[in-house]
Amino acid sequence: MGIGRILNSMPGKKVLLAEDDASLSEVIKYNLVKNGYDVITAADGIRALEAARSERPDLLVLDLMLPGMDGMEVCRILRSETSIPIIMLTARDDEVDKVLGLEIGADDYITKPFSMRELLARIKAVLRRRVSSAGAYTVEASSAGEFITSSGIQIDTNRHRVSCDGQILELGPKEFDLLALLVSNPGRVFSRDYLLQRIWGYDYAGNTRTVDVHIRWLREKIENNPAEPSRIITVRGVGYKFEAGRFV
Repeated sequence: MGIGRILNSMPGKKVLLAEDDASLSEVIKYNLVKNGYDVITAADGIRALEAARSERPDLLVLDLMLPGMDGMEVCRILRSETSIPIIMLTARDDEVDKVLGLEIGADDYITKPFSMRELLARIKAVLRRRVSSAGAYTVEASSAGEFITSSGIQIDTNRHRVSCDGQILELGPKEFDLLALLVSNPGRVFSRDYLLQRIWGYDYAGNTRTVDVHIRWLREKIENNPAEPSRIITVRGVGYKFEAGRFV
């Protein structure tokens, strides 16, 4: 029985493959196409970023050590713009690199050398997770921009406008960025340190209490009962997550 029959891929899904090793890229592309995926390739980080923005793939397979712009930077930039699933590839088996890659937003991480069976299984699993949450979370593109919709909340990323249960909200810039990040990643737990670095920047002089204050402000605007939140949930000892699906 072949790999394709075992894995039963998702036909028509578009995969962007960012890999500078031409022979490896060709092998991966061949196997992806064989398993029903549409494949776009990029040999450096800058082209990968451009292709991700213009082609809007369903998933990005991203090599860590790309010329021009490395995979970490590509991942970091894309995570600030979109929720595209990202699987990182690397020849380095360094736990620090793995943790950093996941913290900046990669969905999965594979160390070279790997089998095509493993890569195909990881791709299918990541796409399946995204499909399983589609009922609670959608991203729609229109002439007005990109809309993130989940649990009664709609975020217009171009116009920086948010509505909750049909009511337009007045949010400050950091409130907007914080809410957009949480809603774009339903169920994912973010630490206070990560949110502080991601939203306020690595050189911000404040502390994690800043995050707690902004979370409280958001809850006052989007929760039916801010004292017992159902959308933005505190994970004790860790941080916060957005709970999708309860208000759809």
